[in-house]
Amino acid sequence: MDKTASAKSVIQSGEIPHLVIEPTRSWAALNLRDVWAYRELLYFLTWRDVRVRYKQTALGASWAVLQPLAQMLIFTLFFGRLAKMPSDGLPYPLFAYAALMPWTFFSNALTTSSNSLVVSSGLITKVYFPRLIMPAASVLAGLVDFVCAFALFIGLMIWYQAPLTVNVLWFPVYVALAAMLALGAGTWLAAMNVRFRDVRYVVPFLIQFWMFASPVIYPMSLVPERYRWLYALNPLSGIIEGMRASLLGGINGARIDWMSTAAAATVTAALLVYAAYDFRRMERGFADVI
Repeated sequence: MDKTASAKSVIQSGEIPHLVIEPTRSWAALNLRDVWAYRELLYFLTWRDVRVRYKQTALGASWAVLQPLAQMLIFTLFFGRLAKMPSDGLPYPLFAYAALMPWTFFSNALTTSSNSLVVSSGLITKVYFPRLIMPAASVLAGLVDFVCAFALFIGLMIWYQAPLTVNVLWFPVYVALAAMLALGAGTWLAAMNVRFRDVRYVVPFLIQFWMFASPVIYPMSLVPERYRWLYALNPLSGIIEGMRASLLGGINGARIDWMSTAAAATVTAALLVYAAYDFRRMERGFADVI
């Protein structure tokens, strides 16, 4: 019996066929193939987030550069000039901006991805697609801002005549680690935000605390040696210090700390895997409670 005859027999019998699509109940299945099948939707949502972010703004995408630039000027004045914060032999503007690039990207991506499901509640309750695409699109949109901010950093390096070393080849690795960390933390917080709307109020406090617990305005060398292992559990510490060494090691001869890099990669991978599994576990009830 062909498909046409089969369809006619179903209609004549009065039965209405229906298809229920729901996430798997197994803890062990991420179904990343389903995410890949909807990659065009991921591109569309990423582009939508980029356009909405600067829609009806006077300066447009310039805000991607102005935010870390303004912070760099403030940090240079108060921490570099007044507080005399050490910078491991680097000009403080370069020292601060090299950390503000990944930090600004991470904080913005974490904020937008944690709210991505709630903001798109109408889409979630009407159309099926892998929900994991929502926080992933927010993180990818933040990478566009990162590229704009990095263009200004190239100008600063030329101004300060900062030579490059072979360590610059590791720069994309640290960018990838920052993106994976933002995706892991943002995905887990997005799922929690659907059930507990307190998350939207907790995230700003978390970001503020995380900034001072990371070597953004001070070098990692200020942390006492006996506490370095504990400090390395913060993956941003290894990412930020590694990014500084990969870009500015030609000035002060800094080398990449492979121990902190390995710790950052391990914690980031563990967080990403846990967040993805937990997200899939809670995904079944999103449309009911959002």
